[in-house]
Amino acid sequence: MSEEPKKRLIDKLEENYVWRSIFRTGVPRTRRQRMMVVLNSVFLHLHPVRLPKHAVKVKYTWCMGGLSFFVFLVLTVTGILLMFYYRPTVEYAYGDIIDLKEQVPLGIMREIHRWGAHLMVITVWLHMFRVFMTGSYKPPREFNWSVGVVLLVLTMLLSFTGYLLPWDQLAIWAITVGSNMAGATPFFGSSGPGASLLGIGDVNFVHAASDARFALLGGRFVGEATLLRFYVLHCIGFPFIIMIFMIVHFWRVRKDGGISGPT
Repeated sequence: MSEEPKKRLIDKLEENYVWRSIFRTGVPRTRRQRMMVVLNSVFLHLHPVRLPKHAVKVKYTWCMGGLSFFVFLVLTVTGILLMFYYRPTVEYAYGDIIDLKEQVPLGIMREIHRWGAHLMVITVWLHMFRVFMTGSYKPPREFNWSVGVVLLVLTMLLSFTGYLLPWDQLAIWAITVGSNMAGATPFFGSSGPGASLLGIGDVNFVHAASDARFALLGGRFVGEATLLRFYVLHCIGFPFIIMIFMIVHFWRVRKDGGISGPT
């Protein structure tokens, strides 16, 4: 397309009422207008308007941050689809998982969700490793590094709570082992160091209710209360918290000057 027809097309777009109602800056022609498009977009404004050329190369970033976010979106979509068929009760949980595999159309969504969860743990770890190796945690980015550590912990908790939902023997005993480890938490676990200082123990129900293991399981053993508690945390609690920290994380990338360059 020659320059003159292209110019006329751009002019018509800028004069279009629908276009102007959506894009306040019109068709970006100059560098300043392109910058304003980013700043006025609800999605793009979380990213810097300008980045160092060397800092966006795949060999430097490994794309692990973007991949982690993409996998999170995939897990969100597939998780919502799975919620239409899965019932978090002792009576139906295991049978629903089998039906998702053998009977339900698009039951492959469960496998995508399962393998996506493994992939997200890997990409988040690799992202943290890349940030550490490139020195991207140094000032003025130390706060965002702390936010990233919180997101790493939340990712592990998201995977841990989802592990119980198939309600098979592997899941039940794995959570039993994990919850026993929580019982050894210093000061907050009934069998942990310092528990006696806070009066936490299995002497009676009141003390047991203050135990980290009891709070995690919703009782004294892995049962239906545990399954429901893990289901709510996995589907609503942790994703909600993760989204908040993700927004802060992306915003700080912008405020701290974009992706850091090589040290």
